[in-house]
Amino acid sequence: MNATFTLLEMRRITRDWTGMFFTAVLPAFFFLVFGATVDAKGESIGNGNVAMYVMISMAAYGAVTATTSIGGNAAVERQQGWGRQLGLTPLADSSYIAMKALIAMTVAAVPILLTFTLGAATGARGSGQAWALSALLCLVGSSVFAVYGLLVGTAFRSEAAVGAASGSMVIFAFLGNLFIPLSGAILTFAKFTPLYGYAALARYPLTEGYLADGSHDPLWVPVLNVVAWLTIFGTLAVLLVRRGRERQ
Repeated sequence: MNATFTLLEMRRITRDWTGMFFTAVLPAFFFLVFGATVDAKGESIGNGNVAMYVMISMAAYGAVTATTSIGGNAAVERQQGWGRQLGLTPLADSSYIAMKALIAMTVAAVPILLTFTLGAATGARGSGQAWALSALLCLVGSSVFAVYGLLVGTAFRSEAAVGAASGSMVIFAFLGNLFIPLSGAILTFAKFTPLYGYAALARYPLTEGYLADGSHDPLWVPVLNVVAWLTIFGTLAVLLVRRGRERQ
């Protein structure tokens, strides 16, 4: 059994890191196109400049794409009979989810590191505290979407679940004020979407809550959004994993 576990895990990790090339490079490319071309001296925001704002946004997008993909691979493991193997172990459902989130966060560090490195080399400017806290929040907050990926991967019993979970991040990013600044009724709606709180929280050390339209979010707004969606994703994931065990 241990040999089977090792073989399946090695195959899964190899597949993940192949996909990670694109996961890391795409947000970095987006930053070079939309962030590095910003006049760093003339465009300021909060404790830094607009280039840093875009850098944080793209790093956050890369991180959640990575964590969602890792979590979504639960669907592949399910096809390989991983659920039956887990049913023979004393591993609790919550521990299984936590393990998935930890692995996903480790992988998420790659696009964050790459995008931040490019930002530092191409004119992103901000306080030292903003750099450190934003990177940390990008990484820690991405764990929410590892749980989301696990939820989708467990709900759908095919490899398409991985692509569906990762692909949905593009929609969430547009709706969550991550790619383009929103305003008015659309911005109000965005505050209830999954990526809004995470992105706003990651940028908070830079923006201090101020938005492109001149409005301001108190800190509790993004925090509440993140906690609410983590609770929703986590509860549903635990229920689905438990149901999968009972069916084995």
